[in-house]
Amino acid sequence: LFKPAMSPLQLLIKVGRLAVVQSPRIASRAASSAAASTDKWSNLKGRHFLTLRDYSESEIAQLLWTAKDLKARHAQDRLLSYRPLEGHSLGMIFEKRSTRTRVSTETGFFLLGGQPVFLSPQDVHLGTNESLPDTAKVLSGFCDAVLARVYAHDSLMTLSEHSSVPIVNGLSDQYHPLQVLADFLTAYENFGHLNGLVWAFVGDGDNNMTHSLMMGCPKLGMSIRIASPAGYDPNPAVVQDARELSRQYGTQLVLTRDPAEAVRGADVIVTDTFVSMGREAEKERRLKDFKGFQVNSNLVAHAKPRWVFMHCLPRKQEEVTDDIFYDSKRSLVWPESHNRKCTVGRY
Repeated sequence: LFKPAMSPLQLLIKVGRLAVVQSPRIASRAASSAAASTDKWSNLKGRHFLTLRDYSESEIAQLLWTAKDLKARHAQDRLLSYRPLEGHSLGMIFEKRSTRTRVSTETGFFLLGGQPVFLSPQDVHLGTNESLPDTAKVLSGFCDAVLARVYAHDSLMTLSEHSSVPIVNGLSDQYHPLQVLADFLTAYENFGHLNGLVWAFVGDGDNNMTHSLMMGCPKLGMSIRIASPAGYDPNPAVVQDARELSRQYGTQLVLTRDPAEAVRGADVIVTDTFVSMGREAEKERRLKDFKGFQVNSNLVAHAKPRWVFMHCLPRKQEEVTDDIFYDSKRSLVWPESHNRKCTVGRY
């Protein structure tokens, strides 16, 4: 890919024509890299992609800029002559059913010339018929990378420890970084910038989307507010890391029980399922606990005038009302979903 003569972070700010109050530390970092050359672009080849915690602000910006470039190439039918993954294969381990992750990965990898290989729970029983370390070693000899959509994040950690090829997190109980990259790209396309945006998450705080936003938002100069009922707070270890990142990058992390407090002055309003896959037996109790956390017209009235709504899908009525979800001007759920293709294709 063509690498502009400036750092990824500086490029995102310059191309976005940033005209808002910036996180001072991000602004300082961008200003100091104004004359940066292509050596600021990291070589990410061979890196595992398990959580945004492992990536610097410049590396996340690099992933976003490249995804944006791939999307532009695809829109202009220029991917036919750009096949960087020709002759390469991607193993896809899916413990959980999926629509967006599977389709975006298979079509995105194919467009770049690669061959995706889907492995269902009937094909691979992680840690049952064969141990996780052995599975990692076997697939390392067949595939150039492995994307895994699993129940437990520990499974990804074990795979990465024993794999000689990159392991990509397609979703785990702790993190969903590919989805958050798509969310960031969608917000960038809508606002023209990321630095200075305020994100509000309303719902289950102990959630892979919440955790990934907490790891990614501060590094790009964005604040994150999370409203969740008692008993559904984010993982304490993730909170500790996120608070340190917020101090480091000059942003804010707010945890509250009040959805209106989280949404007040927010640019982006996000929610997710109240009943995660595998927790269907808890549905009745969870729906009772999340009463009052629906995204509706009364709640969004507290947001900034240009607020937008996102949801990683699939969506249920109790999470967000139809008038918000299907609002063609406010709801970005469809471009957000489609952007999964170029963010996963980048990796």
